[in-house]
This record gives sequence, C-alpha cells and structure tokens, in this order.
Amino acid sequence: MAESFVVNDTVGEFSGAMTGGKPFQLSEHKQKKLVLYFYPKDNTPGCTTESLAFRDLYPQFQAAGAEIFGISRDSMRSHEGFKEKLGLPFELISDGDEQLCTLFGVLKSKMMYGKQVRGIERSTFIIDGTGKLVKEWRGVKVPGHVEIVLETVQAL
Repeated sequence: MAESFVVNDTVGEFSGAMTGGKPFQLSEHKQKKLVLYFYPKDNTPGCTTESLAFRDLYPQFQAAGAEIFGISRDSMRSHEGFKEKLGLPFELISDGDEQLCTLFGVLKSKMMYGKQVRGIERSTFIIDGTGKLVKEWRGVKVPGHVEIVLETVQAL
C-alpha cells in the first residue's frame, strides 16, 4: 500500500461511490479546486455541525471556484439520508472499503468509551485545479475550521 499523500504531491486518479447516483471520479473535476473533508460518522454532533458550516458557506466556495465533497465510511443509504436531512448542496462520498481513508492517511486508533477503536481523524484537504494537494488540516476542531478553509481557497 502506498504512503498517503502529502502537501505538494500530485493526487493520482481515484473514485468512489457518491450520493446523487453517479460515482465520483477525480479526473472529472480538473480545473476546479476541490475541498475534501473526511469526517467520522453521519448524524453525529461534530459531523453535523461541520457539514452545516460547509453548507452555509457553499456559495462562497463556489464563487471561489471550489467544489466540496464530504467523505466518511458510512453507507450510501446513510449518506443520502444525512444529505437530505441537512439540505447539503454538495455530494457525499461513501468509503466503506476505506480506500480513500487509506489514500489520505486519515484512519487513526482512538479511545472511545474505554475501548481502542479505529476511526477517521477529522481532516480536510484542498486539491488545486492541476491536481496537486496544496493544503491539509488533520485532527480538525470544528469551530472556525470551515471559515479558515474558505479563506485558504479564496487565496489560491
């Protein structure tokens, strides 16, 4: 298995199951800035708050030439319900086989209720229009994060 991407790497082609009935293909999004945010689980407080913040600032991301995709290990059914419930204007990618989580190196061991579990470390990545990974945030704390991502996208 290849190491995960690091800033300034060109991100190779990848794909995944996506809401809206069409698979995600990185190559279909060339010339756009992409914001990929990995989050632990649909319908949990932090993930809901983060997704709502991306939703609320979506017009500004669009104006800056960026597209947003949320990624977690949840099923397509869960993603479709989460997207509808929150009124998300962007698509969610289901990574049940952990391929994208591995590619971006976001799976971490965490303690939950006294047990060691493997889960997604909340992380955000920006890929520019040439396919280069230009910025990453790992171990994200939700408050204020989406605003920082937007400022970064606007500055590109």
